[in-house]
Amino acid sequence: MGSDNTDRNKPGIANFAALKTAIVNGEDQLVKELLPNEPMLDIEKSYLIDLAQLNKSHTIIKLLEEIPVKK
Repeated sequence: MGSDNTDRNKPGIANFAALKTAIVNGEDQLVKELLPNEPMLDIEKSYLIDLAQLNKSHTIIKLLEEIPVKK
């Protein structure tokens, strides 16, 4: 994907929505690009992992499990 992703790693509702869509569509590379560079809330991380598990996206599940949780 050749788009400008300067804002992609910033937390926000639009980024979270794009991340959910990429997970549902099984787009591993896009999920990697959209993942934040900072810890996530546990509830957000759990929700995204649940979505990935529904689609049996093992690569995406692994990526999500590696994200640190905000304390």
